[in-house]
Amino acid sequence: MEQTVEDYKLIFEKEGVYLHTNAKRSNQDTTIPGFIRIVERAGVPALEWSPLEDEGRSAPAVLYTKKDGEGGEEDTNFDPGYEPDWAVISTVKRDRDPPFRPTGLWSFSLPLSELYSLRRARFSLGRNFLVLTSRGGHPLPPLHFHRGGTRELFRALQRYIMLDQSPVDGRLFLAYPHDSGALSQSFEKLQLFDDGGSDLVSRFIQDPYATTFGGFSKVTNFFKAALKPPGSPAHFRTAQDPSLPHQSDEEPGFELINCGVELGPRPDVTRGQPLNKWDEFLDPEGRVKYPEKIKELVFRGGVTPFLRKEVWKFLLGFYPWNSTAKEREDILRLKTDEYFRMKVQWKSVGYVQGMSDLLSPLLFVTQNEVESFWCLTGFMELVHQNFEESQEAMKKQLLQLSILLKALDPELCDFLDSQDSGSLCFCFRWLLIWFKREFSFEDILTMWEVIWSGLPCDNFHLLIACSILVSQRGELIGSDHDFNTILKHINELTMKLDLQTVLRGAEAIFLQLTQCKELPLKVQQVLGLYVPSSSEEDSPDSQASETRRLLGESPAGASSSSSSSSPHAARVPTYP
Repeated sequence: MEQTVEDYKLIFEKEGVYLHTNAKRSNQDTTIPGFIRIVERAGVPALEWSPLEDEGRSAPAVLYTKKDGEGGEEDTNFDPGYEPDWAVISTVKRDRDPPFRPTGLWSFSLPLSELYSLRRARFSLGRNFLVLTSRGGHPLPPLHFHRGGTRELFRALQRYIMLDQSPVDGRLFLAYPHDSGALSQSFEKLQLFDDGGSDLVSRFIQDPYATTFGGFSKVTNFFKAALKPPGSPAHFRTAQDPSLPHQSDEEPGFELINCGVELGPRPDVTRGQPLNKWDEFLDPEGRVKYPEKIKELVFRGGVTPFLRKEVWKFLLGFYPWNSTAKEREDILRLKTDEYFRMKVQWKSVGYVQGMSDLLSPLLFVTQNEVESFWCLTGFMELVHQNFEESQEAMKKQLLQLSILLKALDPELCDFLDSQDSGSLCFCFRWLLIWFKREFSFEDILTMWEVIWSGLPCDNFHLLIACSILVSQRGELIGSDHDFNTILKHINELTMKLDLQTVLRGAEAIFLQLTQCKELPLKVQQVLGLYVPSSSEEDSPDSQASETRRLLGESPAGASSSSSSSSPHAARVPTYP
């Protein structure tokens, strides 16, 4: 049906709204200026965006161009800029076509009845952007308001729809029609008050707290479910449909990090001198007297090169910390015999890309085939899941890194999200081989021994990644980077980072987070702060058992050992 000028009514218009396309073709701009509008067409309100270059075309023709879904003729009343091959690219399979209709390569229109949610975020210099999602789960390209105007847009939208702020994410607004019947039906579906409304007043009078907050708890659960894409199976699961299999409201390990958490100032920290003494830490029988003190010194400054060959074998579990000098001689002999027996039986050696990056520093330090093999075995105990084919461990670490970064710098996360970089996939290599290709060879020796100390927390390598990313926020946010140039910039940091600055930053971030009284639980779990600092397996008795196991002795035949500190008893180094 043809649309006339009388059918078209402009309700709201704002210039200076940019679309960042991440276009890969050199002949396309990656940032396109345009207009955001609310219009009525034949009485149907819609939200539209079009680039400035389309402004010479007749308004009524905009966004009513499409191909007949039944295989008929293409609508002849289309805008000349319409490209029939235009499509929405999505990795998620949808059950229905996008409700918004393109007229050019980037223009779109979305009927307000199909608007599901708006997510509003703010960059530095007053820049805001909006991410809109349709009820079919189709995200539209983020719209960047370089000249402001999001509040005015919200006010104009509220003429047609209700925008309710999510109690779970203060930047998310869910859209509802101005229809009291529909809204009542929505709350009825929530079953806020299980018995319907018949005795609501009497129950409220008898116990207002239980009645009110019992309902509010369901509202919270509703909004949590609402944060999932609308097309996901869990979104349509209700208490009235118990036949459907249970679907978790969130991805495994995922938690919304409340960006309103107030973090205190990031403290200044200093690094120390490398561990340069060894014999004074040994008792007359050669046991390490103060393993936690050694770990603290290693964390603070690393290890002097001439001591690495000895100290690394403790850090990587080749020798137990409370073994005597005689026991270590026996362990070395047994390990040597075991290595060569295995080597004779090997017909082929499995190789996974990246393992040579881990082996080369070990071989350089130990200068010994047997010792480097067993040290690599200890190292692989820490990172072997990185090399599994499923890549689940790498996905988990990227998610954990995202959790930390959201707590530290939500603005930087918003920027990366807006440029399709929120997955932090450009950090993959960092985490896979522990920054091996980002720093000089000597720096990597220091970084690895610092991480091997186990201080000041679990996953310290993720805080190192955070330190690097936070150090680059000015370069990233204050520029016109897109996905490709962000990746290029991160890759070009190789050999340009100062290790001591990065380590100081990582430790300062740790202190800043731990001093927050309302640190989100997921952040605590990532850093191991929610786990007891010691356990039975880390006790001195278990360390003695480990020595006996390596030597093949029974408990009765084992030599007595003096008490020794637990290797994980002091999770946090002493700060002056």
